[in-house]
Amino acid sequence: MIPEAIQHYLRRNGVRFERYWHPRAVAAQEVAEALHVSGWRVAKSVIVMADRQPWIVVVPAASSVDLHQVRDMLGVRHVRLATEQEFSGHFPDCELGAEPPFGELYGLPVAVDESLSLADRLLFRAGSHEETLEMRFQDFATLEWPLVASFIEEEQHPTAGDTSTPSRPVEEAHAHA
Repeated sequence: MIPEAIQHYLRRNGVRFERYWHPRAVAAQEVAEALHVSGWRVAKSVIVMADRQPWIVVVPAASSVDLHQVRDMLGVRHVRLATEQEFSGHFPDCELGAEPPFGELYGLPVAVDESLSLADRLLFRAGSHEETLEMRFQDFATLEWPLVASFIEEEQHPTAGDTSTPSRPVEEAHAHA
């Protein structure tokens, strides 16, 4: 289940979103398969340590993060994947491995691969391995003000024009002023 803190955060900020239940999926690409959408529509949060600062780096499920490009983009000396021990305390209400891309809520800076900015709507992990959240990319960008750059491995390219829709949303949440 999506933690109440995430739902409240989105509603408080007037962000419309839809929730989708699916069989338990640990890997982001499994989420795409469970929802019958392209792995380029599912955004996964990868937690990295940039020097000693944790960052949420958001990339398509079908891709891998190029840590050299992340290092260059952030202008730091060292970038590596964070250990579970290093980041689990930042997401106390989330299942380990289902970290959401909401850095404003969890006190972490966010960077998003530019390929995700081309999609109208994205699916995100939101603290659960059995439920996924969908929202407009523009709403996400307005909410988080992420750093947008290219940092997926170069041999991976999204397929253009994927507008597939997951089957049956759990509920559509409407913003409350």
